[in-house]
Amino acid sequence: MGTKRNWIAPLLAALVVACVGWWADNELREVMREELTDDLRTMLNADVTALEIWMANQKRIAAALAEEPRLRNLAVDLLSKGGAKAADRPAVALLARQLIIGDRLQARLSSLGYTVAQLVNTNCEIVLDSGRARSRMGTQVADELQPRFAELFASSEPIIITPFKMQAAENLGRPQGGRGPGRPRGPGSRFGSNASTNATTAPRSLTVMQVAAPVKDTNGVTRGALALIINPDAEFTRILSVARSGDSGETFAFDPEGVMLSKSRFEEQVKQFGLVQTLPGVSSALTLHLTDPGGDLTRGFKPGSTNAFRPLIEMVRRAIDGSTGVEVRPFRDYRGVPVIGAWMWLPHYGFGVGTKIDAREAYRTLRLVRTVFVVLFLLLVLASLVILLYSYRQVVWRRRLTEAELKARQLGQYQLLEKIGEGGMGTVYKAHHALLRRETALKLLTPDKADPISIQRFEREVRLTCRLMHPNTIQIFDYGHTPEGIFYYAMEYLDGLNLAEFVDAYGPQPEGRVVNLLIQVCESLAEAHASGLVHRDIKPANVFVTDRGGVPDMVKVLDFGLVRPVASADNTALDAADTEILAGTPNYMSPEAVENGATADARSDLYSVGAVGYYLLTGQGVFDGETIAEICRKRVEEEPVPPSIRIGRPICPHLEALILRCLERDPKDRPQSAHELITLLAASPRIADWNVEQRAAWWVAHREAINRARAAEAEPIEAAKAVNIEIEDRAL
Repeated sequence: MGTKRNWIAPLLAALVVACVGWWADNELREVMREELTDDLRTMLNADVTALEIWMANQKRIAAALAEEPRLRNLAVDLLSKGGAKAADRPAVALLARQLIIGDRLQARLSSLGYTVAQLVNTNCEIVLDSGRARSRMGTQVADELQPRFAELFASSEPIIITPFKMQAAENLGRPQGGRGPGRPRGPGSRFGSNASTNATTAPRSLTVMQVAAPVKDTNGVTRGALALIINPDAEFTRILSVARSGDSGETFAFDPEGVMLSKSRFEEQVKQFGLVQTLPGVSSALTLHLTDPGGDLTRGFKPGSTNAFRPLIEMVRRAIDGSTGVEVRPFRDYRGVPVIGAWMWLPHYGFGVGTKIDAREAYRTLRLVRTVFVVLFLLLVLASLVILLYSYRQVVWRRRLTEAELKARQLGQYQLLEKIGEGGMGTVYKAHHALLRRETALKLLTPDKADPISIQRFEREVRLTCRLMHPNTIQIFDYGHTPEGIFYYAMEYLDGLNLAEFVDAYGPQPEGRVVNLLIQVCESLAEAHASGLVHRDIKPANVFVTDRGGVPDMVKVLDFGLVRPVASADNTALDAADTEILAGTPNYMSPEAVENGATADARSDLYSVGAVGYYLLTGQGVFDGETIAEICRKRVEEEPVPPSIRIGRPICPHLEALILRCLERDPKDRPQSAHELITLLAASPRIADWNVEQRAAWWVAHREAINRARAAEAEPIEAAKAVNIEIEDRAL
């Protein structure tokens, strides 16, 4: 005996390791998530703060230049004389040369890190461009930029214009018509490989930023703006790339349409994957759409179509919606790689900033700890299994021999598919009839349970049940035994739930549904009682609800194993099957059945119906107790608590009174027949609350969940197993 239990020690150790591992994994995961959240938030705040400081400095520099007396005076004169209708072009040209050359404006710009300066009047006309490809007088600022300049003229405060595309070979003061900050792109902007179709990615385009400050006259009136062109790669992108974490960390900026404003850390990869064009001068800035490709491109995933709609990656989408946050549960980035990240939208600048890191790198420590625990757990489980298999090899071989014997029987008409239930009276299998080709429930009484009393009860259950034909009663098709002594009977196969499973899964039921279910139970009992039979074991587990033959919420009363003729109650000697102390389930037995099972009659079944109704309304039994004896004592001596008080909410007075009447201790105070109870239930005001349409809709909505639950509970067996049923050996 000690040898057979040797497997318990390593199994217990494995369970302890599993519990410790599960606890440690949860704790470590929470700690890592907190640390990663803090790290990502700190990194994002540092990058945003550095970016805001840099942009504030740019505004101060632009404002300082615009306020220098000599530059301001020349600029005011130029702004007053320039424009589309300039009358004295030579004078304007002279002022421009004085500003650019005499004031050494271009040289000063280069020393400060700017490429070009422009003067823009309040009509959004460019009157000066210090670059080599100077604008013609009167050129309009691009439509996309005009709202920003209008904002500057209205507030007289410097502004930052986020990166946009400008032509390299044309006038730098003319942004390419295809792209400017805030310009709608249309439906194609979030499509896959946009680099080959968007004109803004032409090789001769440049990515630039602008900082603009108001130019005021001596009276403080804003006469125009000084706009300085910035190369964003020089500082904007560099600031975002300073605080990179690990080998895969990246911080980037993006506009309201989900387009990256800075350059990607993975520039070569995005070109390799076709996310941007592989042409000279083309970068990911203002070209790369931050969309989810649907899979990991770094691991060979191929998007289904380059033109298929793709949603923005999670952090960008949530930032554009206006939220600021951190997500440490992995989501895909624009390369399809699982990442974690933080994001922030900067409404006063009109763009967002995000920082991310690959989840594989972030959770490397957690994976290592998990691996150690899993290996240790598997080793202990393996040791337990080896010892278990060795200790119980004889039991296993005996079981295999029994299964082989069942498999070897070829004359039977029933093919066993899976075990669907087991109880004291036998085992129930889902089976298939070879000739009729229909599913059947087959109940087997195996030889180890086939004592004389069990056989007598088994045969009596079949004989009495097969006399009942009501649709709400389970139907018996066949009965007999094999030459080896395996007794069986075949009944209709039902797909659904018994009421115990029903309440466990869905809780207390609506009053209208309860009324309809109880009426069907009573209709089954009415036929049995009319035939002189008492069920004696009505309980939730013996009432099955199904969607059968197009009838939703159809009830089938099962398990007539304790049924007996009413006349036997008057006999002084009970048959062998009735000699047990308690015939039925104590939680649903009537008081008279508890005291003397021989006195139970049809009214005892109606008591059980009331107890089932109480259970359906409350999800609880009528009486609670630590032991069966205590429950039986309360049933005989105490009154039940009304269901409405038990659950703390009102219940239809008619239905509650009827349930309590069924639970009266004296049978004379209960409904005297199933027909009377049906009539009383049918008069309930709630009966129409659960109509056919509601029943059908419920079963459609829950069919998949019910089937999944039943499939998980079913114990599969080999499909080839069959029971040999000799026609001549049937003992009906």
